[in-house]
Amino acid sequence: MDDPLNNAIEDPQKPGDSAILTNSPMKFDDAANMADAIIDRVGHKIVLALPLGLGKPNRLTNALVRRAMDDPSISLRIFTALTLEVPRPSGDIEQRFMGPVLERLFAGYPELVYASALHAGTLPQNIQVYEFFMQAGRWLNSPRQQQNYISANYTHALRYLLDANVNVVGQLVAPTTARDRFSLSCNPDIALDLLQARREGRADFIFAGETNLELPYMAGNAEVEASMFDLLLDSEALQFPLFAPPREPVSPADYAIGLHVASLVPDGGTLQIGIGSIGDAVGQALVLRHRNNGIFGGMAARLRMRGEERGPFAEGLYGASEMLVECFIDLIEAGIVKREVDGVLVHGGFFLGSRTLYQRLRDMDPQQRARIAMVPVSFVNDLHGNEESKRAARKKARFVNTAMMATLTGAVVSDGLEDGRVVSGVGGQYNFVAQAFALADARSIIAVRATRSTGGKTMSNIVFSYGHTTIPRHLRDIVVTEYGVADLRGKTDGEAVAEMLSVADSRFQERLLAQVKKAGKIAADYEIPDSHRDNTPQRIDTALGNARAEGLLPLFPFGSDFTETEVALMPALGRLRGASRRDLLMLALRGGTETAEARRGLERMGLARPASLKDRLYRRLLLAALAP
Repeated sequence: MDDPLNNAIEDPQKPGDSAILTNSPMKFDDAANMADAIIDRVGHKIVLALPLGLGKPNRLTNALVRRAMDDPSISLRIFTALTLEVPRPSGDIEQRFMGPVLERLFAGYPELVYASALHAGTLPQNIQVYEFFMQAGRWLNSPRQQQNYISANYTHALRYLLDANVNVVGQLVAPTTARDRFSLSCNPDIALDLLQARREGRADFIFAGETNLELPYMAGNAEVEASMFDLLLDSEALQFPLFAPPREPVSPADYAIGLHVASLVPDGGTLQIGIGSIGDAVGQALVLRHRNNGIFGGMAARLRMRGEERGPFAEGLYGASEMLVECFIDLIEAGIVKREVDGVLVHGGFFLGSRTLYQRLRDMDPQQRARIAMVPVSFVNDLHGNEESKRAARKKARFVNTAMMATLTGAVVSDGLEDGRVVSGVGGQYNFVAQAFALADARSIIAVRATRSTGGKTMSNIVFSYGHTTIPRHLRDIVVTEYGVADLRGKTDGEAVAEMLSVADSRFQERLLAQVKKAGKIAADYEIPDSHRDNTPQRIDTALGNARAEGLLPLFPFGSDFTETEVALMPALGRLRGASRRDLLMLALRGGTETAEARRGLERMGLARPASLKDRLYRRLLLAALAP
């Protein structure tokens, strides 16, 4: 088969006619001087495009923002996605736990000035920040950023940048020792297509690079020659640690979802996985299916799995994922992702993860690393461009993404609230749902936790209807909760409602059933089958209990950024976080015994020797939460 990527995009390193290209970039060791050079070249009207997530050149971006803050005559419009910010703990207990963790993980990371100024309300109006995708929940209470959100499929972001007449593109890059070539590393996602547009005369911008020696050097299509850059910030003094968010713990509900999803993935197929703990649960479930097939089969029976894909992987899987999630490397090492497409095991558009992910990529043998290909997002998210080869490669594809809620008729809510506020963004989710319908043997799998809890109150994530949707119901396919699989493709509304009721939490089934009966969306005499009437967390705990006790479903299946003591504290802190005031009062009255393990937890939280009444209350609550 011809290389589908090389046939799908033109080589951005070929010489072109644009006068903006030079033989070598102008180099700087001072970000402020480089910002001045940009202003000298493009003037006081700057339209700056920055990559999603990890690939932002923080030092250069901050220098440009500071120049514009000091000079109101400068108009700086920033177009980007997923502005990364160090988490901000809320409340004293969370600060006690997360403070030391955040110091370990983010010491030395230069936060983006525009984000800090936006939160403080001090970013002047001559600087505007437009995002296609937001860090989840971070800007819910910022009217300015809610108004500046651009709702778009990620594959459409390129055209919007071109329409905005972007004149500066900034990128964090990994250099060769000779500085003759550079890797776009974590973010070739839109940059390669922008460079191609410039070469074709459809765009005219300064390409400004900033080196970071911690970035893994991803070769292949992610590699560009020095001549592609106009300006380069390259200084040992300006190096900084990459943004590395802590991994999320995987809950029993996440594992149940992951196990159901694993039973839907055919051997010899194609896999896409989204970010987060559910993605890790899917990865671990696939590992169990392959390495511990008997145990996987036992859990399949206890969870009443609907999927029929139960055996180990002989041919293996190929990955085509917008995000190269960390567990893909573990799936490669486990012999699950082993189906090559033109020598490549996984094509990804960007990556963001733990320090371990970056180190593993850096430490790989170059030949092994070349089997993980970073490519434009237009390649992985879309079938256009050498469509025949892409279709042949993406056989039996399963595109797995997560959502916040789903309606009984199969609409999916992933990015926003009913009042219009944006939680995150559409990103590539719609792209992969569309691919699932465009490919003959593909399926879209949306994973949704059946419930959520806030302040001691539990709510259903399966709802009758909702005032905002990300994926419309006419693209309904497969929805998975911890309680099972709802196959909605091609079903009538009544059939879809019955499927969704079967995977809802039983505490909410009767109310949901009454709502759809009142609306006439299901037969008046319909009753939920008895086999789906015990959809409770207790059933999930029972079904997974032995596997959890044997360490097959660990809190962190692919490694942790936390210490052993911190991991031991997490269940107790989770119990406190989700407790109602009444529950907290009961815990405070009950208290707990100070065991050796509990003492280690108290020491870590600074509560071993409480100095105030509040500290004594916290100590008593924590001991109660730590008790069996």
